[in-house]
Amino acid sequence: MPFHYRTLPVTAFQQNCSVVWCDRTRKAAVIDPGGNLPRLLAFVEEEGLALEQIWLTHAHIDHAGGAGQLARERGLPIVGPHPADQFWIDGLPQQSRMFGFPAAEAFTPTRWLHDGDTVTVGECTLHVRHCPGHTPGHVVFFEPESRRAFVGDVLFAGSIGRTDFPQGNFDQLIASITQRLWPMGDDVVFIPGHGPESSFGEERRSNPYVHGT
Repeated sequence: MPFHYRTLPVTAFQQNCSVVWCDRTRKAAVIDPGGNLPRLLAFVEEEGLALEQIWLTHAHIDHAGGAGQLARERGLPIVGPHPADQFWIDGLPQQSRMFGFPAAEAFTPTRWLHDGDTVTVGECTLHVRHCPGHTPGHVVFFEPESRRAFVGDVLFAGSIGRTDFPQGNFDQLIASITQRLWPMGDDVVFIPGHGPESSFGEERRSNPYVHGT
């Protein structure tokens, strides 16, 4: 199986940034580089990877705070999130001051993502689903061969994403989980934006927010 990933928690919020790559080509993308860029780049170098893209699930500071700088310094395209998160991108400098993060750069994504799109790294293709609720422009990335989904802050082991931020919507979040994530299959292992991995089946059985859905 050519698809590989390594999750590296970054920032004071311990956000799960994932480096994903194709083992045949060694081409790589980084999902949600919220910060700690030297650590991320050191891993890429140690593994002998060619970092070619930045993919964003959404534009909260702990997920997107380092994207503008990384794109500028390395000449990388920023792919995602959905256009509905533009206002969060525009507010990144203010978010960084509010939460005590290093100064974050606003940016315009090279490519916006929509439900049903795909992204490709080397010989690996991931499917994109638009999953609003935590933010209006949140997307997730699903690699069907490895049965892995990178879900940002939509779903966690034992919990779900917050919906009390601007343009958050609880009903929309539950619909995203039940209508966009569950159909991928109970066997899918997901990498959340924070905390440990779990499976969709486990969360359907035991997560109090979505139990039995």
